[in-house]
Amino acid sequence: MNLSKREFLQVLTSATVAGMSLARWSEADAATAGQALYDIAPLGQGEGFVSFLHMTDCHAQLLPIHFREPSVNLGVGAMAGQIPHLVGEHLLKKAGVPRGTALAHAYTFLDFERAARRYGKVGGFAHLATLVQRLKASRPGALLLDGGDTWQGSATSLWTNGQDMVDACKLLGVDVMTGHWEFTFGMKRVKEIVEGDFKGKGGDGAAAQHRVDFVAQNIKTTDFGDPVFPPYVIKEMNGVTVAIVGQAFPYTPIANPRYMVAEWEFGIQDENLQKVVDEARGSGPRGGAQVVVVLSHNGMDVDLKMASRVRGIDAIFGGHTHDGVPMAVPVSNPGGTTLVTNAGSNGKFLALMDFEVKGGKVVQHRYRLLPVFANLLPADARMQALIDKVRAPYKDKLAEKLAVTDGLLYRRGNFNGSWDQLLCDALMDVQGAQIAFSPGFRWGTSLLPGQAITRELLMDQVAITYPYATVTEMSGEMIKTILEDVADNLFNPDPYYQQGGDMVRVGGLQYTLDPLEKMGSRIGDMRLGGQAIEAGKTYKVAGWAPVAEEASRAGLKPVWEVVETWLKGQGGRVKARRINTPRLVGMQGNPGLA
Repeated sequence: MNLSKREFLQVLTSATVAGMSLARWSEADAATAGQALYDIAPLGQGEGFVSFLHMTDCHAQLLPIHFREPSVNLGVGAMAGQIPHLVGEHLLKKAGVPRGTALAHAYTFLDFERAARRYGKVGGFAHLATLVQRLKASRPGALLLDGGDTWQGSATSLWTNGQDMVDACKLLGVDVMTGHWEFTFGMKRVKEIVEGDFKGKGGDGAAAQHRVDFVAQNIKTTDFGDPVFPPYVIKEMNGVTVAIVGQAFPYTPIANPRYMVAEWEFGIQDENLQKVVDEARGSGPRGGAQVVVVLSHNGMDVDLKMASRVRGIDAIFGGHTHDGVPMAVPVSNPGGTTLVTNAGSNGKFLALMDFEVKGGKVVQHRYRLLPVFANLLPADARMQALIDKVRAPYKDKLAEKLAVTDGLLYRRGNFNGSWDQLLCDALMDVQGAQIAFSPGFRWGTSLLPGQAITRELLMDQVAITYPYATVTEMSGEMIKTILEDVADNLFNPDPYYQQGGDMVRVGGLQYTLDPLEKMGSRIGDMRLGGQAIEAGKTYKVAGWAPVAEEASRAGLKPVWEVVETWLKGQGGRVKARRINTPRLVGMQGNPGLA
């Protein structure tokens, strides 16, 4: 892509807002736009300066993609109107980013279709690798942290049992990692990778032998409570001892099948986290860290609360909720201040944190959330070769065209996106159901109107290890109970009772939702075809991704087979979806609602 002069100037405007010095690029042409955006001088060099690069929730996206940010991200209680619950203009105002710029496109859903065609795709490991190399070159010793949800989310990751992402992350130079969806490959496979590939036993070559530390202070064995993984790792950088503590997704056995992690227990465990931080700081045999950061997959609301309760953490590099937050949020606690960040998803962003350390303490910091514009970063040749090799055996299968979409397809937000609606419509039509439930997953790439829905792009929405499509007879009372339970998970005013994810996506059924009500009273006026749902009446409900172990032995079809059947029956084109969202009560003026 060749940027026009006007578009180039807008890239520069975005970079200026991000705090990047552009004086040396004032007479540059469009070809240098990428260098201008990513040429970020370190806070300092030499002794006392440390840097962290942070990626999270890439969901196995090796290639550049489109990804639309949410237009609904509601905050309730103390979180109403606070980061990360700001969307669109509200977020741009908070970040000081002008509308119509490259950063505005990266951070928000505004003008998405037009801006996506203008600025091109984001992410892609070959382009990300180039950016990582540039930043590390100017910051000797900088560490690359991976917040998890890395091995799941694509066809090739599913078909290679996560090996494509393991190899790509080692080549990328990931230093430390924690996890969540990784655990849905099962305990045996996770340990095989962590104790094999991650210890440099992955084959020939420097990249294959690269070591990755997998850390998680909050995973213990169910029998004796022994740590499953090291709680933290100590590194040295420019004369500074740093500790990276792992915080895996605390609700894995609830949000995902329990049988996949049957011998492990999870949880937030902030009391244990405090002990781990104290030990790393110096009260234990491995201590002495001058900088302590937590690599977290809690979700940002949970991280903000945790930061207020646990002392001694300089920064939390967060993930899980896919919030692309342009600034680090300072949180006060009895020990001082902790900076809380979240670095988006799908390989779209790379976060950069520079610290200056004096007298054993952080005295200055600088944070950037950098969008990875594939058109502005050349592909790294070694990474591209690896990606091509991984994809080669599946190339024809991935590229098979199933239909063309007339409307924008996206999945991200508290309620149905158009991709979710497509899945619900397909599940109902093919299986003859009256209602459909689809999980409130946040991952999945976006398609622009007129683009082909290939098998690969469909798999971006459904590639999991428990993909079975179901049809269940449910009473009206049970349907309400399910909706109430998920709504409490999403809108409980205490973040520690939120388990991540968004509201279950619903097809066929209409309802109202009052997020400010108490548990059991948020859902109302449930209707099907205009008729009120009756508590004692039975309805045919389609769904997918059952967490019960029996479903894997029931001979059920994977959801992608059901949806492929539907797509192939649409005459080559899929009409724009009419998105079914609840009628919200009490949310007028909430800046998390566009």
